[in-house]
Amino acid sequence: MSLYADEEPLVVKSDDEWRMQLSVSEFAVLRRGGTERPWSGQYVDIRTPGIYCCRACAAELFRSRTKLESASGWATFSAPISADNVILRPDRNSRMTRIEVRCASCHGFLGLFTQDAGDSDEYRINSLALRLQPAEIR
Repeated sequence: MSLYADEEPLVVKSDDEWRMQLSVSEFAVLRRGGTERPWSGQYVDIRTPGIYCCRACAAELFRSRTKLESASGWATFSAPISADNVILRPDRNSRMTRIEVRCASCHGFLGLFTQDAGDSDEYRINSLALRLQPAEIR
């Protein structure tokens, strides 16, 4: 996993360009770091095989086989497709330090990274930040 640094995103657009591409809710999450209400996202309980991509730039982020049963209220994954596809960044703006998950391509806010008591990684991701590309049925 790359740690957020001062590197420029691969996909760069102005706020106006992002607003034209994203819905108001998607913009609030991906570009402003907002969070959807728990259990409200379309991907919280879905089990469709495929790849979850960034809704802003279409970068491939998570495979459905790494999707966990959500106890958090957000779509939860055990690992990204590649550690280089996401950025983990400490967020000290709230009362406690959190670790943000961002898309490495466009730096869009995806959700939060946590480790449970058993030291297993969890990527709790806003459905508004994702788009599922279902696997082809053969």
